[in-house]
Amino acid sequence: MSEEIPLNKREFQRALSALQDEHQRRDDNPGCHGCSDCTRCYHCMFTTGSEDCFFCTYCEDCKECSRCTQCRGCEKCHGSSYCVDCKNCSDSSYLIMSQDCSESVFCFGCVGLVKKEFHILNKPFPRKVYFELVAELKQAFGMKER
Repeated sequence: MSEEIPLNKREFQRALSALQDEHQRRDDNPGCHGCSDCTRCYHCMFTTGSEDCFFCTYCEDCKECSRCTQCRGCEKCHGSSYCVDCKNCSDSSYLIMSQDCSESVFCFGCVGLVKKEFHILNKPFPRKVYFELVAELKQAFGMKER
């Protein structure tokens, strides 16, 4: 058995690199159900146009996300739901155009927030005012209501 495994550093690294290249060329979606136009997604359900996602449900056009639900256009988000055009966010919900936020809810255009809610451009707003401003911003950006 050991004769099948290269035991010197150079040969081992070459074999490992070949395996990594082969894996990157794969485009199947093992364990997925009801997914379309996805590449290398794993155990996702009803997800479309996404790449390298894991355990996502009803997501669209996401990349490298895991355990997300109803997210759209997100990248490297984890454990989040109802997020749109977000990057590197985790354990959050209802974020729009936000980045590096965690455990936050209802934030629009925010960066680096932790455990915050009802913020726009990292500034807090009363709940009612937040939704009024977000409605105007969505209209300005041509965003559809979901």
